[in-house]
Parts: sequence; structure tokens; C-alpha cells
Amino acid sequence: MGKKSTKTSSKTVYGNTTTTNPYVTSQTTNKGTVSNFNKGTAFDSINNFVNSNINSLLDSYMNPSLNTVTNQSKLNSFMNALNNNSAKSLENDIINPLSGRNMIRSSQATNLYNKLALNNAAQIGNYAQELLSNSQKDTASMLSNLMLWYLNGYGVLNDAQRQSLATSQGNASKTQSQSNGSNFSDMSQISQMAAQLALLSAGL
Repeated sequence: MGKKSTKTSSKTVYGNTTTTNPYVTSQTTNKGTVSNFNKGTAFDSINNFVNSNINSLLDSYMNPSLNTVTNQSKLNSFMNALNNNSAKSLENDIINPLSGRNMIRSSQATNLYNKLALNNAAQIGNYAQELLSNSQKDTASMLSNLMLWYLNGYGVLNDAQRQSLATSQGNASKTQSQSNGSNFSDMSQISQMAAQLALLSAGL
């Protein structure tokens, strides 16, 4: 019968490698590469902040509101300054001088105050619209910067991962194993002998 066949196989085993920079640690073993941001670093904080707040930031962009702490503070400051300054200006520049000369009646003064209130309300309304528009622009700018830093962080992570994998491949080793088995001619001869025995047993 023919000789036994020998099959040789090889396997690459990657060396264990840890690659670290100020922001990322990458570990490569024969099972693969795992990379993570170093806890408490800038990119780790940005990554966590974006992942935790992206929904609320997008909602703030799509639906700007005057009820935020910042916008309420700006609106109140504007209203107080406008009302105080406009009232003082009306009294000091118009009403008091005319009143001192007996040139204005109380009903006229009341009309002036009413007109002032309407004018102030219109200015406050315009300022509120500006606040909403600026708030949306500010949120869009924040989102743009956050996503830029977020993606830069993953660029640093991917670079560290590639470096770790390349170093591990450079330290890789190969192992070989052999296995024995019957070749095709062995199996053919066995089949022929079996057929001959079957014919003999049948008396043919």
C-alpha cells in the first residue's frame, strides 16, 4: 500500500503588546486589540460628555428656549435696564420739565407712560427673538466644536490601536503542526481488496 501522507499547518501567534499615550491605552493579544481612553483625560471627558448630552443638545438646537438659565438672565437684565432707563429719561427729559411749567396734564403724562410701556414691550419682544436666534447659533457652534474634538479623540485612539497591532505583529511567532493521514492510493487499494474478498465469499 502507499505511504501515509503528512500535512503541515502553521499558526501565527501575536505577541502581547500594550501601547500607551497621554490619552489612550491599547492592548493587543492573539485574540485582538482593545483600546480605551485613559480615565479623566481630555478626550475621555469629551467622549463621556458628548455621549451623555448629545440628545439634549440637539433638542436645544432644534427647539431654542427662553427658559434656559442663560437666556433668562440676559432677558431680565435687558428688561430691567430698559424699563429703568426709559422711565428716568421720560420723567427727567419730558414730564418733569413740562410739569414744572404747568404745561402737561395728568392724562397726558399717563398717555406718555402708556406709549413708553408699549415701546418697551416691542423692544423686549425683538430682543427675545434675537436671544432665540443667537441661542440656536451658539448651540450649533458648540455642537460643531464638540463633534470635532470627539472625532479627533477617536483619531488618536485609532492611531494607538494601529501602533499596538503593528508592534504585536512585529513580535509575532509561528508554530507548525503535522498530522498523518492516508493518501488517495491507500484508500483505493483498500477498496480493491474489499471488493475481491466480497467476490470470494460469494463463490464467484
